[in-house]
Amino acid sequence: CKQYFADQQLINPHFTYKPIVLGSDNPQCNIPEVQRNVATFMLGLNLIIGGLSAIVAPMLGKLSDRYGRRKLMALASCGGLVSEVVTILCAKYPQVFSYRWMLAGAFFDGITGSFTAGSILSQSYTSDCTPPSRRAVAIGYVHACLFTGLALGPLLAGYFVKWTGTVISIFYVALGCHAFFIVFVRFIMPESLSKRRQMLAREKLARSETGEGLLPSRRVHNPFEAFKILWPTGPGTSSRLRINLVALAIADTIIMGSMMAVGNCLMLYSEYMFGWGTFETSRFISLLSMIRVVVLMVLFPIINYVFRIRPAARRRRESGAPAVEANTGADTLDIWLLRFALTSDVLGCIGYTLSRNQHLFFASGMVTALGGLGSATVQAAVTKHVPASRVGQVLGAVGFMQALSRVVGPLMFNSLYAVTVGTFPQAIFVLLGGLFCIGLICAFIIKPHVHWEDVGEEDEEPLNQSSGRFEASAGQLISAGEETDFF
Repeated sequence: CKQYFADQQLINPHFTYKPIVLGSDNPQCNIPEVQRNVATFMLGLNLIIGGLSAIVAPMLGKLSDRYGRRKLMALASCGGLVSEVVTILCAKYPQVFSYRWMLAGAFFDGITGSFTAGSILSQSYTSDCTPPSRRAVAIGYVHACLFTGLALGPLLAGYFVKWTGTVISIFYVALGCHAFFIVFVRFIMPESLSKRRQMLAREKLARSETGEGLLPSRRVHNPFEAFKILWPTGPGTSSRLRINLVALAIADTIIMGSMMAVGNCLMLYSEYMFGWGTFETSRFISLLSMIRVVVLMVLFPIINYVFRIRPAARRRRESGAPAVEANTGADTLDIWLLRFALTSDVLGCIGYTLSRNQHLFFASGMVTALGGLGSATVQAAVTKHVPASRVGQVLGAVGFMQALSRVVGPLMFNSLYAVTVGTFPQAIFVLLGGLFCIGLICAFIIKPHVHWEDVGEEDEEPLNQSSGRFEASAGQLISAGEETDFF
Protein backbone atom coordinates (compact mmCIF):
# COMPACT_ATOMS: atom_id res chain seq x y z
CA CYS A 1 0.00 0.00 0.00
CA LYS A 2 2.78 2.39 0.95
CA GLN A 3 4.65 1.57 -2.24
CA TYR A 4 1.54 2.20 -4.35
CA PHE A 5 0.96 5.66 -2.89
CA ALA A 6 4.66 6.48 -3.20
CA ASP A 7 4.52 5.55 -6.90
CA GLN A 8 1.43 7.72 -7.35
CA GLN A 9 3.25 10.62 -5.74
CA LEU A 10 6.13 10.20 -8.18
CA ILE A 11 3.68 10.38 -11.07
CA ASN A 12 1.84 13.36 -9.59
CA PRO A 13 3.96 15.47 -7.17
CA HIS A 14 0.80 17.19 -5.88
CA PHE A 15 -0.73 13.87 -4.82
CA THR A 16 -1.12 13.52 -1.03
CA TYR A 17 -2.17 10.63 1.19
CA LYS A 18 -2.51 9.78 4.85
CA PRO A 19 0.60 8.17 6.39
CA ILE A 20 0.64 4.38 6.39
CA VAL A 21 1.12 2.95 9.88
CA LEU A 22 2.40 -0.64 9.96
CA GLY A 23 0.06 -2.84 11.98
CA SER A 24 -2.95 -0.48 12.03
CA ASP A 25 -6.14 -0.65 9.94
CA ASN A 26 -5.14 1.99 7.33
CA PRO A 27 -8.58 2.41 5.67
CA GLN A 28 -6.99 4.43 2.86
CA CYS A 29 -5.57 1.14 1.58
CA ASN A 30 -9.01 -0.42 1.01
CA ILE A 31 -9.20 0.56 -2.65
CA PRO A 32 -9.32 -1.73 -5.71
CA GLU A 33 -5.86 -0.69 -6.95
CA VAL A 34 -4.09 -1.62 -3.71
CA GLN A 35 -6.16 -4.78 -3.35
CA ARG A 36 -5.11 -5.78 -6.86
CA ASN A 37 -1.41 -5.20 -6.10
CA VAL A 38 -1.59 -7.19 -2.87
CA ALA A 39 -3.32 -10.08 -4.64
CA THR A 40 -0.68 -10.05 -7.38
CA PHE A 41 2.23 -10.08 -4.90
CA MET A 42 0.65 -12.89 -2.89
CA LEU A 43 0.27 -14.77 -6.15
CA GLY A 44 4.02 -14.49 -6.73
CA LEU A 45 4.79 -15.79 -3.25
CA ASN A 46 2.47 -18.75 -3.67
CA LEU A 47 3.86 -19.58 -7.11
CA ILE A 48 7.38 -19.85 -5.69
CA ILE A 49 6.42 -21.80 -2.57
CA GLY A 50 3.94 -24.03 -4.36
CA GLY A 51 6.18 -24.77 -7.33
CA LEU A 52 9.17 -25.75 -5.22
CA SER A 53 7.21 -27.70 -2.63
CA ALA A 54 5.51 -29.64 -5.44
CA ILE A 55 8.93 -31.03 -6.31
CA VAL A 56 10.30 -31.46 -2.79
CA ALA A 57 7.28 -32.72 -0.80
CA PRO A 58 6.83 -36.05 -2.69
CA MET A 59 10.56 -36.73 -2.37
CA LEU A 60 10.44 -36.18 1.39
CA GLY A 61 7.32 -38.31 1.73
CA LYS A 62 8.92 -41.18 -0.16
CA LEU A 63 12.20 -40.87 1.74
CA SER A 64 10.36 -40.87 5.07
CA ASP A 65 9.19 -44.45 4.43
CA ARG A 66 12.85 -45.51 4.35
CA TYR A 67 14.59 -43.16 6.79
CA GLY A 68 11.92 -42.18 9.32
CA ARG A 69 9.63 -39.21 9.75
CA ARG A 70 11.02 -36.91 12.43
CA LYS A 71 14.33 -35.87 10.85
CA LEU A 72 12.57 -34.86 7.65
CA MET A 73 9.87 -33.05 9.65
CA ALA A 74 12.61 -30.94 11.23
CA LEU A 75 14.12 -30.27 7.81
CA ALA A 76 10.75 -29.15 6.42
CA SER A 77 10.51 -26.47 9.13
CA CYS A 78 13.98 -25.03 8.48
CA GLY A 79 12.79 -23.17 5.40
CA GLY A 80 10.01 -21.52 7.40
CA LEU A 81 12.58 -20.36 9.95
CA VAL A 82 14.70 -18.70 7.24
CA SER A 83 11.55 -17.15 5.74
CA GLU A 84 10.67 -15.57 9.10
CA VAL A 85 14.18 -14.09 9.34
CA VAL A 86 13.77 -12.51 5.90
CA THR A 87 10.34 -11.12 6.84
CA ILE A 88 11.76 -9.57 10.03
CA LEU A 89 14.56 -7.91 8.06
CA CYS A 90 12.07 -6.52 5.53
CA ALA A 91 9.82 -5.16 8.28
CA LYS A 92 12.59 -3.75 10.47
CA TYR A 93 14.82 -2.31 7.76
CA PRO A 94 12.48 -1.45 4.84
CA GLN A 95 14.94 1.04 3.37
CA VAL A 96 17.58 -1.69 3.02
CA PHE A 97 15.42 -4.77 2.43
CA SER A 98 12.53 -4.11 0.06
CA TYR A 99 9.33 -6.09 0.52
CA ARG A 100 10.37 -7.95 -2.63
CA TRP A 101 13.00 -9.75 -0.53
CA MET A 102 10.09 -11.77 0.81
CA LEU A 103 10.26 -13.63 -2.49
CA ALA A 104 13.66 -14.95 -1.36
CA GLY A 105 12.06 -16.07 1.89
CA ALA A 106 9.42 -17.88 -0.13
CA PHE A 107 12.21 -19.66 -2.04
CA PHE A 108 13.78 -21.02 1.16
CA ASP A 109 10.36 -22.04 2.45
CA GLY A 110 9.52 -23.88 -0.76
CA ILE A 111 12.89 -25.61 -1.19
CA THR A 112 12.37 -27.50 2.10
CA GLY A 113 8.80 -28.50 1.28
CA SER A 114 6.97 -25.77 3.22
CA PHE A 115 3.62 -26.45 4.87
CA THR A 116 2.87 -29.22 2.37
CA ALA A 117 5.82 -31.38 3.40
CA GLY A 118 5.24 -30.73 7.09
CA SER A 119 1.60 -31.72 6.70
CA ILE A 120 2.17 -35.01 4.88
CA LEU A 121 5.02 -36.01 7.20
CA SER A 122 2.98 -35.32 10.33
CA GLN A 123 0.08 -37.31 8.87
CA SER A 124 2.46 -40.16 8.02
CA TYR A 125 3.73 -40.07 11.60
CA THR A 126 0.15 -40.15 12.91
CA SER A 127 -0.73 -43.05 10.59
CA ASP A 128 2.22 -45.04 11.92
CA CYS A 129 1.01 -44.64 15.50
CA THR A 130 -2.75 -45.28 15.14
CA PRO A 131 -4.94 -48.19 14.02
CA PRO A 132 -7.22 -47.63 11.00
CA SER A 133 -10.36 -47.35 13.17
CA ARG A 134 -8.97 -44.33 15.04
CA ARG A 135 -6.77 -42.83 12.34
CA ALA A 136 -9.21 -40.22 11.05
CA VAL A 137 -9.83 -38.95 14.58
CA ALA A 138 -6.08 -38.80 15.28
CA ILE A 139 -5.44 -36.84 12.08
CA GLY A 140 -8.41 -34.68 13.05
CA TYR A 141 -6.63 -33.84 16.31
CA VAL A 142 -3.59 -32.73 14.32
CA HIS A 143 -5.78 -30.51 12.14
CA ALA A 144 -7.53 -29.21 15.25
CA CYS A 145 -4.16 -28.05 16.56
CA LEU A 146 -3.67 -26.13 13.31
CA PHE A 147 -7.07 -24.47 13.61
CA THR A 148 -6.43 -23.71 17.29
CA GLY A 149 -3.40 -21.77 16.16
CA LEU A 150 -5.51 -19.95 13.58
CA ALA A 151 -8.12 -19.20 16.25
CA LEU A 152 -5.80 -18.00 18.99
CA GLY A 153 -3.09 -16.60 16.73
CA PRO A 154 -4.83 -13.32 15.81
CA LEU A 155 -5.83 -12.78 19.45
CA LEU A 156 -2.33 -13.42 20.77
CA ALA A 157 -0.85 -11.35 17.96
CA GLY A 158 -3.04 -8.43 18.98
CA TYR A 159 -1.81 -8.66 22.57
CA PHE A 160 1.82 -8.88 21.47
CA VAL A 161 1.42 -5.77 19.35
CA LYS A 162 -0.24 -3.99 22.27
CA TRP A 163 2.47 -5.03 24.75
CA THR A 164 5.44 -4.30 22.50
CA GLY A 165 4.05 -1.45 20.44
CA THR A 166 5.28 -2.98 17.17
CA VAL A 167 3.90 -5.58 14.79
CA ILE A 168 7.39 -7.00 14.23
CA SER A 169 7.15 -8.79 17.58
CA ILE A 170 4.72 -11.26 16.00
CA PHE A 171 7.40 -12.44 13.59
CA TYR A 172 9.90 -12.90 16.42
CA VAL A 173 7.38 -15.17 18.14
CA ALA A 174 6.90 -17.14 14.91
CA LEU A 175 10.68 -17.43 14.58
CA GLY A 176 10.91 -18.82 18.11
CA CYS A 177 8.12 -21.32 17.40
CA HIS A 178 9.94 -22.62 14.33
CA ALA A 179 13.19 -23.00 16.28
CA PHE A 180 11.45 -24.80 19.17
CA PHE A 181 9.66 -27.17 16.79
CA ILE A 182 12.88 -28.08 14.98
CA VAL A 183 14.70 -28.86 18.23
CA PHE A 184 11.75 -30.78 19.70
CA VAL A 185 11.12 -32.92 16.63
CA ARG A 186 14.79 -33.64 15.95
CA PHE A 187 16.01 -34.42 19.47
CA ILE A 188 13.03 -35.17 21.74
CA MET A 189 10.13 -36.69 19.81
CA PRO A 190 10.48 -40.47 19.27
CA GLU A 191 10.62 -41.96 15.79
CA SER A 192 7.40 -43.65 14.62
CA LEU A 193 9.05 -46.05 12.16
CA SER A 194 11.14 -48.86 13.60
CA LYS A 195 14.58 -49.56 12.16
CA ARG A 196 13.20 -52.88 10.92
CA ARG A 197 10.51 -51.23 8.82
CA GLN A 198 12.98 -48.67 7.51
CA MET A 199 15.40 -51.40 6.43
CA LEU A 200 12.61 -53.40 4.80
CA ALA A 201 11.52 -50.36 2.80
CA ARG A 202 15.09 -49.65 1.66
CA GLU A 203 15.68 -53.23 0.59
CA LYS A 204 12.32 -53.40 -1.17
CA LEU A 205 13.21 -50.29 -3.18
CA ALA A 206 16.64 -51.69 -4.05
CA ARG A 207 15.14 -54.97 -5.27
CA SER A 208 12.50 -53.25 -7.38
CA GLU A 209 15.01 -50.85 -8.92
CA THR A 210 17.44 -53.67 -9.68
CA GLY A 211 14.68 -55.70 -11.30
CA GLU A 212 13.69 -52.80 -13.54
CA GLY A 213 17.29 -51.92 -14.37
CA LEU A 214 16.80 -48.26 -13.45
CA LEU A 215 18.82 -46.01 -11.19
CA PRO A 216 16.85 -44.82 -8.14
CA SER A 217 18.12 -41.28 -8.58
CA ARG A 218 16.34 -40.95 -11.89
CA ARG A 219 13.06 -41.96 -10.31
CA VAL A 220 13.40 -39.74 -7.24
CA HIS A 221 14.25 -36.63 -9.21
CA ASN A 222 11.33 -37.01 -11.61
CA PRO A 223 8.55 -35.04 -9.84
CA PHE A 224 5.76 -36.67 -11.85
CA GLU A 225 6.92 -40.09 -10.65
CA ALA A 226 4.91 -39.32 -7.51
CA PHE A 227 1.66 -39.84 -9.42
CA LYS A 228 2.45 -43.50 -10.07
CA ILE A 229 1.37 -44.53 -6.56
CA LEU A 230 -2.11 -43.16 -7.29
CA TRP A 231 -2.48 -45.55 -10.25
CA PRO A 232 -0.90 -48.80 -8.97
CA THR A 233 -0.74 -51.93 -11.07
CA GLY A 234 0.32 -55.48 -10.39
CA PRO A 235 -0.63 -58.07 -7.77
CA GLY A 236 -3.06 -56.91 -5.09
CA THR A 237 -4.37 -53.93 -7.06
CA SER A 238 -7.59 -53.41 -8.99
CA SER A 239 -9.30 -50.86 -11.22
CA ARG A 240 -11.62 -49.92 -8.35
CA LEU A 241 -8.58 -49.23 -6.13
CA ARG A 242 -7.15 -46.91 -8.78
CA ILE A 243 -10.46 -45.07 -9.15
CA ASN A 244 -10.76 -44.66 -5.39
CA LEU A 245 -7.22 -43.32 -5.01
CA VAL A 246 -7.63 -40.80 -7.82
CA ALA A 247 -11.03 -39.65 -6.51
CA LEU A 248 -9.66 -39.25 -2.97
CA ALA A 249 -6.62 -37.36 -4.25
CA ILE A 250 -8.81 -34.95 -6.21
CA ALA A 251 -11.13 -34.41 -3.25
CA ASP A 252 -8.18 -33.81 -0.92
CA THR A 253 -6.59 -31.39 -3.38
CA ILE A 254 -9.79 -29.36 -3.57
CA ILE A 255 -10.32 -29.32 0.20
CA MET A 256 -6.75 -28.47 1.21
CA GLY A 257 -5.95 -26.40 -1.86
CA SER A 258 -8.98 -24.15 -1.47
CA MET A 259 -8.16 -23.68 2.21
CA MET A 260 -4.74 -22.28 1.30
CA ALA A 261 -5.73 -20.49 -1.92
CA VAL A 262 -8.86 -18.57 -1.00
CA GLY A 263 -7.85 -17.31 2.46
CA ASN A 264 -6.19 -14.09 1.31
CA CYS A 265 -9.01 -13.25 -1.09
CA LEU A 266 -11.55 -13.91 1.67
CA MET A 267 -9.90 -11.33 3.92
CA LEU A 268 -9.52 -8.81 1.11
CA TYR A 269 -13.17 -9.31 0.13
CA SER A 270 -14.47 -8.78 3.67
CA GLU A 271 -12.37 -5.66 4.10
CA TYR A 272 -13.53 -4.28 0.76
CA MET A 273 -17.24 -5.17 0.96
CA PHE A 274 -17.98 -4.65 4.65
CA GLY A 275 -15.21 -2.30 5.70
CA TRP A 276 -13.82 -4.79 8.20
CA GLY A 277 -10.66 -3.80 10.00
CA THR A 278 -8.08 -5.94 11.74
CA PHE A 279 -10.38 -6.62 14.71
CA GLU A 280 -13.36 -7.80 12.65
CA THR A 281 -11.22 -9.94 10.35
CA SER A 282 -9.38 -11.51 13.29
CA ARG A 283 -12.68 -12.22 15.06
CA PHE A 284 -14.10 -13.91 11.96
CA ILE A 285 -11.03 -16.12 11.47
CA SER A 286 -10.88 -16.98 15.17
CA LEU A 287 -14.53 -18.03 15.43
CA LEU A 288 -14.35 -19.95 12.15
CA SER A 289 -11.29 -21.83 13.39
CA MET A 290 -12.78 -22.47 16.85
CA ILE A 291 -15.84 -24.11 15.32
CA ARG A 292 -13.54 -26.35 13.29
CA VAL A 293 -11.67 -27.23 16.48
CA VAL A 294 -14.91 -28.17 18.27
CA VAL A 295 -16.03 -30.24 15.28
CA LEU A 296 -12.71 -32.12 15.08
CA MET A 297 -12.03 -32.57 18.79
CA VAL A 298 -15.55 -33.09 20.17
CA LEU A 299 -18.05 -33.99 17.45
CA PHE A 300 -15.77 -36.17 15.32
CA PRO A 301 -14.59 -38.49 18.15
CA ILE A 302 -18.21 -38.97 19.26
CA ILE A 303 -19.29 -39.88 15.73
CA ASN A 304 -16.33 -42.25 15.38
CA TYR A 305 -17.11 -43.95 18.69
CA VAL A 306 -20.84 -44.35 18.08
CA PHE A 307 -20.71 -45.47 14.45
CA ARG A 308 -17.33 -47.28 14.25
CA ILE A 309 -15.77 -48.26 17.60
CA ARG A 310 -18.89 -49.54 19.40
CA PRO A 311 -20.24 -51.61 16.47
CA ALA A 312 -16.79 -53.17 15.95
CA ALA A 313 -16.52 -54.03 19.66
CA ARG A 314 -19.99 -55.59 19.62
CA ARG A 315 -19.10 -57.72 16.59
CA ARG A 316 -15.94 -58.95 18.31
CA ARG A 317 -17.87 -59.91 21.44
CA GLU A 318 -20.48 -61.79 19.44
CA SER A 319 -17.97 -63.64 17.27
CA GLY A 320 -15.31 -64.17 19.92
CA ALA A 321 -12.62 -63.32 17.36
CA PRO A 322 -9.52 -61.41 18.52
CA ALA A 323 -9.18 -57.74 17.60
CA VAL A 324 -7.08 -57.44 14.45
CA GLU A 325 -6.76 -54.06 12.74
CA ALA A 326 -5.51 -53.75 9.18
CA ASN A 327 -5.90 -51.37 6.27
CA THR A 328 -9.09 -52.42 4.48
CA GLY A 329 -9.89 -49.24 2.60
CA ALA A 330 -12.32 -46.47 3.43
CA ASP A 331 -15.45 -47.66 5.21
CA THR A 332 -19.01 -46.37 4.85
CA LEU A 333 -18.58 -43.86 7.68
CA ASP A 334 -15.53 -42.30 5.99
CA ILE A 335 -17.42 -41.86 2.74
CA TRP A 336 -20.54 -40.32 4.26
CA LEU A 337 -18.52 -37.97 6.46
CA LEU A 338 -16.66 -36.78 3.38
CA ARG A 339 -19.92 -36.24 1.51
CA PHE A 340 -21.40 -34.29 4.43
CA ALA A 341 -18.31 -32.09 4.75
CA LEU A 342 -18.23 -31.21 1.06
CA THR A 343 -21.98 -30.51 1.06
CA SER A 344 -21.52 -28.01 3.91
CA ASP A 345 -18.72 -26.35 1.91
CA VAL A 346 -21.00 -26.02 -1.13
CA LEU A 347 -23.81 -24.52 0.97
CA GLY A 348 -21.38 -22.11 2.61
CA CYS A 349 -20.13 -20.92 -0.78
CA ILE A 350 -23.71 -20.28 -1.89
CA GLY A 351 -24.18 -18.22 1.26
CA TYR A 352 -20.98 -16.26 0.60
CA THR A 353 -22.13 -15.47 -2.93
CA LEU A 354 -25.60 -14.27 -1.90
CA SER A 355 -24.51 -12.37 1.22
CA ARG A 356 -24.89 -8.61 1.00
CA ASN A 357 -24.54 -7.94 4.72
CA GLN A 358 -21.88 -9.03 7.16
CA HIS A 359 -24.23 -11.06 9.37
CA LEU A 360 -25.21 -13.45 6.58
CA PHE A 361 -21.58 -13.58 5.46
CA PHE A 362 -20.57 -14.50 9.00
CA ALA A 363 -23.21 -17.24 9.19
CA SER A 364 -22.08 -18.68 5.86
CA GLY A 365 -18.56 -18.95 7.21
CA MET A 366 -19.82 -20.93 10.18
CA VAL A 367 -21.50 -23.39 7.79
CA THR A 368 -18.23 -23.94 5.93
CA ALA A 369 -16.54 -24.66 9.28
CA LEU A 370 -18.37 -28.00 9.36
CA GLY A 371 -16.31 -28.91 6.31
CA GLY A 372 -13.36 -29.38 8.67
CA LEU A 373 -14.45 -33.01 8.90
CA GLY A 374 -13.47 -33.48 5.27
CA SER A 375 -9.74 -32.78 5.53
CA ALA A 376 -9.09 -35.33 8.28
CA THR A 377 -11.43 -37.93 6.80
CA VAL A 378 -10.04 -37.86 3.27
CA GLN A 379 -6.40 -38.06 4.34
CA ALA A 380 -7.06 -40.95 6.71
CA ALA A 381 -9.02 -42.71 3.97
CA VAL A 382 -6.08 -42.41 1.56
CA THR A 383 -3.74 -44.16 4.00
CA LYS A 384 -6.25 -47.00 4.48
CA HIS A 385 -6.02 -47.91 0.78
CA VAL A 386 -2.29 -48.76 0.74
CA PRO A 387 0.12 -50.99 2.70
CA ALA A 388 1.82 -49.45 5.74
CA SER A 389 5.17 -49.31 3.91
CA ARG A 390 3.71 -46.98 1.26
CA VAL A 391 1.90 -44.47 3.51
CA GLY A 392 4.59 -41.80 3.15
CA GLN A 393 4.76 -42.34 -0.60
CA VAL A 394 1.01 -42.02 -1.17
CA LEU A 395 0.77 -38.98 1.09
CA GLY A 396 3.72 -37.54 -0.81
CA ALA A 397 1.73 -37.89 -4.03
CA VAL A 398 -1.25 -36.21 -2.38
CA GLY A 399 1.11 -33.52 -1.12
CA PHE A 400 2.37 -33.03 -4.67
CA MET A 401 -1.19 -32.29 -5.78
CA GLN A 402 -1.68 -29.98 -2.79
CA ALA A 403 1.46 -28.09 -3.75
CA LEU A 404 0.26 -27.79 -7.34
CA SER A 405 -3.03 -26.43 -6.02
CA ARG A 406 -0.99 -23.88 -4.09
CA VAL A 407 0.31 -22.70 -7.46
CA VAL A 408 -2.85 -23.01 -9.54
CA GLY A 409 -5.29 -22.05 -6.76
CA PRO A 410 -3.91 -18.57 -6.00
CA LEU A 411 -3.42 -18.03 -9.73
CA MET A 412 -7.13 -18.65 -10.29
CA PHE A 413 -8.54 -16.92 -7.22
CA ASN A 414 -6.19 -13.94 -6.99
CA SER A 415 -6.37 -13.29 -10.74
CA LEU A 416 -10.16 -13.62 -10.74
CA TYR A 417 -10.48 -11.31 -7.73
CA ALA A 418 -8.12 -8.76 -9.25
CA VAL A 419 -10.21 -8.70 -12.45
CA THR A 420 -13.68 -8.72 -10.85
CA VAL A 421 -13.16 -6.73 -7.62
CA GLY A 422 -14.61 -3.62 -9.21
CA THR A 423 -17.60 -5.32 -10.88
CA PHE A 424 -18.56 -8.70 -9.34
CA PRO A 425 -16.25 -9.51 -6.40
CA GLN A 426 -18.40 -12.55 -5.46
CA ALA A 427 -17.02 -14.39 -8.51
CA ILE A 428 -14.38 -16.07 -6.34
CA PHE A 429 -17.12 -17.81 -4.33
CA VAL A 430 -18.83 -19.03 -7.49
CA LEU A 431 -15.53 -20.61 -8.56
CA LEU A 432 -14.96 -22.06 -5.08
CA GLY A 433 -18.45 -23.57 -4.97
CA GLY A 434 -17.90 -25.17 -8.38
CA LEU A 435 -14.69 -26.81 -7.17
CA PHE A 436 -16.42 -28.17 -4.08
CA CYS A 437 -19.13 -29.62 -6.33
CA ILE A 438 -16.42 -31.52 -8.21
CA GLY A 439 -15.08 -32.80 -4.89
CA LEU A 440 -18.59 -33.88 -3.89
CA ILE A 441 -18.94 -35.84 -7.14
CA CYS A 442 -15.63 -37.58 -6.35
CA ALA A 443 -16.96 -38.46 -2.89
CA PHE A 444 -19.92 -40.23 -4.49
CA ILE A 445 -17.58 -42.18 -6.80
CA ILE A 446 -15.61 -43.75 -3.92
CA LYS A 447 -16.56 -47.31 -2.97
CA PRO A 448 -15.98 -48.75 0.54
CA HIS A 449 -13.61 -51.56 1.60
CA VAL A 450 -11.26 -51.38 -1.39
CA HIS A 451 -7.55 -51.62 -0.63
CA TRP A 452 -4.16 -52.65 -1.96
CA GLU A 453 -3.46 -56.20 -0.78
CA ASP A 454 0.22 -56.69 -0.01
CA VAL A 455 0.23 -60.11 1.64
CA GLY A 456 3.05 -60.92 4.01
CA GLU A 457 4.69 -57.51 3.93
CA GLU A 458 4.59 -56.99 7.67
CA ASP A 459 5.92 -60.50 8.29
CA GLU A 460 9.05 -60.01 6.24
CA GLU A 461 12.37 -59.94 8.06
CA PRO A 462 15.22 -57.70 7.01
CA LEU A 463 18.08 -59.47 5.36
CA ASN A 464 21.16 -60.20 7.41
CA GLN A 465 23.29 -57.11 7.23
CA SER A 466 26.38 -59.25 6.75
CA SER A 467 24.99 -60.96 3.68
CA GLY A 468 26.20 -60.05 0.27
CA ARG A 469 22.66 -59.41 -0.94
CA PHE A 470 22.07 -56.70 1.63
CA GLU A 471 25.48 -55.14 1.01
CA ALA A 472 24.70 -54.99 -2.69
CA SER A 473 21.37 -53.30 -1.98
CA ALA A 474 22.98 -50.81 0.36
CA GLY A 475 25.70 -50.13 -2.15
CA GLN A 476 23.15 -49.37 -4.85
CA LEU A 477 21.34 -46.93 -2.56
CA ILE A 478 24.50 -45.10 -1.57
CA SER A 479 25.79 -44.97 -5.13
CA ALA A 480 22.50 -43.42 -6.18
CA GLY A 481 23.12 -40.55 -3.80
CA GLU A 482 20.90 -41.63 -0.90
CA GLU A 483 22.65 -41.51 2.48
CA THR A 484 21.82 -44.11 5.12
CA ASP A 485 21.29 -41.38 7.71
CA PHE A 486 20.29 -37.74 7.71
CA PHE A 487 21.72 -34.92 9.82
